[in-house]
Amino acid sequence: MRAVLTWRDKAEQCVYDLAFKPDGTQLILAAGNRLLVYDTSDGTLLQPLKGHKDTVYCVAYAKDGKRFASGSADKSVIIWTSKLEGILKYTHNDSIQCVSYNPVTHQLASCSSSDFGLWSPEQKSVSKHKSSSKITCCREEHNDILAVADWGQKLSFYQLSGKQVVGCQDGTISFYQLIFSTVHGLYKDRYAYRDSMTDVIVQHLITEQKVRIKCKELVKKIAIYKNRLAVQLPEKILIHELYSDDSLDMRYRMKEKIVRKFECNLLVVCADHIILCQEKRLQCLSFSGVKEREWQMESLIRYIKVIGGPPGREGLLVGLKNGQILKIFVDSLFAIVLLKQATAVRCLDMSASRNKLAVVDENDTCLVYDIHTKELLFQEPNANSVAWNTQCEDMLCFSGGGYLNIKASTFPVHQQKLQGFVVGYNGSRIFCLHAFSMSAVEVPQSAPMYQYLDRKMFREAYQIACLGVTDTDWRELAMEALEGLEFETAKKAFTRVQDLRYLELINSIEERKKRGETNNDLFLADVFSYQGKFHEAARLYKRSGHENLALDMYTDLRMFEYAKDFLGSGDPKETKMLITKQADWARNINEPKAAVEMYISAGEHGKAIEISGDHGWVDTLIDIARKLDKAEREPLLMCAHYFKKLDNPGYAAETYLKIGDLKSLVHLHVDTQRWDEAFALGEKHPEFKDDIYVPYAQWLAENDRFEEAQKAFHKAGRQGEAVRVLEQLTHNAVVESRFNDAAYYYWMLSMQCLDIAQDPAQKDVMLGKFHHFQHLAELYHGYHAIQRYTEEPFSFHLPETLFNISRFLLHSLTKDTPLGISKANTLFTLAKQSKALGAYKLARHAYDKLQGLHTPARFQKSIELGSLTIRSKPFQDSEELVPLCYRCSTNNPLLNNLGNVCINCRQPFVFSASSYEVLHLVEFYLEEGITDEEAVSLIDLEAPRHKRENKWQEIASNTSQTLRLDETLDSMGDDDPFTAKLSFEQGGLEFVPVVVNRSVLRSMSRRDVLIKRWPPPLRWQYFRSLLPDASITMCPSCFQSSDKGGLDVVFLVPTHCQATCPWKVSGPHQAWGC
Repeated sequence: MRAVLTWRDKAEQCVYDLAFKPDGTQLILAAGNRLLVYDTSDGTLLQPLKGHKDTVYCVAYAKDGKRFASGSADKSVIIWTSKLEGILKYTHNDSIQCVSYNPVTHQLASCSSSDFGLWSPEQKSVSKHKSSSKITCCREEHNDILAVADWGQKLSFYQLSGKQVVGCQDGTISFYQLIFSTVHGLYKDRYAYRDSMTDVIVQHLITEQKVRIKCKELVKKIAIYKNRLAVQLPEKILIHELYSDDSLDMRYRMKEKIVRKFECNLLVVCADHIILCQEKRLQCLSFSGVKEREWQMESLIRYIKVIGGPPGREGLLVGLKNGQILKIFVDSLFAIVLLKQATAVRCLDMSASRNKLAVVDENDTCLVYDIHTKELLFQEPNANSVAWNTQCEDMLCFSGGGYLNIKASTFPVHQQKLQGFVVGYNGSRIFCLHAFSMSAVEVPQSAPMYQYLDRKMFREAYQIACLGVTDTDWRELAMEALEGLEFETAKKAFTRVQDLRYLELINSIEERKKRGETNNDLFLADVFSYQGKFHEAARLYKRSGHENLALDMYTDLRMFEYAKDFLGSGDPKETKMLITKQADWARNINEPKAAVEMYISAGEHGKAIEISGDHGWVDTLIDIARKLDKAEREPLLMCAHYFKKLDNPGYAAETYLKIGDLKSLVHLHVDTQRWDEAFALGEKHPEFKDDIYVPYAQWLAENDRFEEAQKAFHKAGRQGEAVRVLEQLTHNAVVESRFNDAAYYYWMLSMQCLDIAQDPAQKDVMLGKFHHFQHLAELYHGYHAIQRYTEEPFSFHLPETLFNISRFLLHSLTKDTPLGISKANTLFTLAKQSKALGAYKLARHAYDKLQGLHTPARFQKSIELGSLTIRSKPFQDSEELVPLCYRCSTNNPLLNNLGNVCINCRQPFVFSASSYEVLHLVEFYLEEGITDEEAVSLIDLEAPRHKRENKWQEIASNTSQTLRLDETLDSMGDDDPFTAKLSFEQGGLEFVPVVVNRSVLRSMSRRDVLIKRWPPPLRWQYFRSLLPDASITMCPSCFQSSDKGGLDVVFLVPTHCQATCPWKVSGPHQAWGC
């Protein structure tokens, strides 16, 4: 027992007496000349009561809780109501010493030093009686209150319900909660526990019978086993036994008495022995008190339980703090180690067959072991106690966290809310200890029974049902067992629910089995027919070869239509002919709905689909298609045809998917122009690419979307068709004078040829076409400006740009002139711009050439006038217009017979895509053995360069002071390794390319090198800028370069090209393919 301080308060005067209200909610204190009323739950002072003129010595509460009385030194007694109102006051001759209520009659006794008075609610007057001596105290019998008074001026009232209040002379009031340890014992359905500290009550948990055994001394320990009951008192141990072997007998008699004081933590009783546990030691004593055996454990004993056995040879299950679990027989000195676990044991129990062991450890984990193999079968968290079902081997329960958990076999845990600790599990009853009371909780076993049924474990399910389930559960078990042909279990279950009809069926089946019948399908068919599952029964009759029984069943039940259906399934020819004729008749009398149903019944799905499709009954077609098996391709294909015809492509697609006809599904998407679904299908099944993209491309071409059609052909792998569409687009653009579009299409053609060139068999041919189409793209791109200049009233380009473009075209058109490009327009533009810019010699040459060409009539007058006026100009060109070769520094003539290459070193010129001026770029090639990746990494090294140092030198003399610039070069000077590579043989007829090695690449700056990163099989092209301060920008997509950063570039390509170009600055960018 221990006391816990609940609350404390301080009164101003000495506390002489106190009393509880019987329900424990209020506390009345006599302090000074007042009564103080407290709330016992939290110590709140509810009200001080004033009525006495002198010190209040005593107070008492009536047992019924309706009134209380107080006595004072002022010789008066006041009776108060429970509402704290005074109702009566009477006096004695001397000061009041004590007051007390009779717990039965509620009569009040009040005592002074010389007399005492009696008052009851039924009478108005108080009867007083003299006393020969001084009265010091009075008490009326009260079984629930223990009062203690001493000379320390302290009075304590103990209530066995667990409350104590102490009032002191200094006015301190202390309220304590008394906590008593539970002294109890349990064996199966008998529970023994301590009551009123000195009594033992044995309770039968099933019948709720109780018997009280008065010991008249403090009960310290209790143990119960079968017909034995052991009670430990301070100085002895009493052994009781039942009068008879009747399981319901509750009468106990004294058997033995061991008059001896024992110190122990746990007490266990067996048939002929008692077991005392003290920390690590176990002692076995006979009922006469003789110690027979002793066992010393390795660790503290945390749990001990008798697991049964013959009298005198019982087994003990012992759990230690170190996790060791032992089995000890009382007639053996040797302990058997069952298993050892890492955590301390908190609770133990063994299954009924002694094959499994359940352990709750200190981590609140329930662990279940196989005793023989020591294998951990399973574990569950949140457990504080565990108990096996004494009637079922594979079922246990454990409590914890406010829940009761029931686990059967290896099935998942079934939970329900429960407060307390599980201490036993017998059948469907779980014994739970909550606070100081033991209760038997009836738990339905439906959940574990259904768990066994789900696994067709009918015998185990029956064992669970015997523990306690509802009638509905019994019927479900009976039906499941019957369908599983477990007739023995079904018979027991139907007997429980008293279903004679099914018992007769089972009896007939058993008789037939005795006669030698073994066809389980036939037995199950009879079961289904009894259950009303006629179609299932008919199928089983047919499978067992007893179609006649199915027909008899249908005819007996007057289910003729079903009989007809069954005949169709049993004799296809006759049934089909019968139903088909009936359907034909319905069709002829214009009842297509009925005809369709009959055709479906007869299996003539084709005719049913035909009628439904002709009448546009989409819902019927859907129902037929979904009911048909995927193996019936023909009727499903008919359904899909009608779905498509009735403009329901979604259901048609569903049908094609059902039969796995992906090709037809592709054609459906194509025919209905559902291109997104077609493309998604093509992604999953690449073999249908041609079936999707070719019609898609043709559809695009029919709708004048040639560019998308070309891409679709390309994606379908039809390179030939893609090229032909692109060629047609190019031809149309040229014929329609859309030369910028033509340039773009030729660029696309070149890139497609480059893609095809990855095939080694077509590499040489495709690379040739690539270069040819690139050349045409450049020509049409430039001629677009010439055409706009000659055809439109206003010019969009500067004269210098038109001059450079016309020169570029003139040098490029040395052989055949492509379709759409007019040499006359080119020469006319060149003549006009040459004259305007001062290139008079070139202008005269252009006018002379125009004289020999067929020119448009609108140019005739201008050409004639220009030819005359140019004669008045000097026969020379402005030196500012002469192009410079940046490799050999040679000034090239404006009219170059070699084309767009240097006349001296044969180095091809690189033109700006915006102004068509010669860029200060020189192409160089990599030495053999150097890969593109290595070259880029070498260039990115950014080797440091030596710079020119300029130094000023000051010279002073007597007559003057001189400042001289001393310009010196570093030892490396301007020795650029790449510049040294620019040397060539003067006047040579062959072009000598610039080839660089690794050291030259390492010396280059990444800012000075432009790279055209062509896709394979082309090699990358490298260009070196010879004027690092003049910036050149290259588009990373089309590799066209501009010397002005794209700021003055004019859009000359379709908008879709411009939008995708990643080279975007403040102005637009001219390129094809961007």
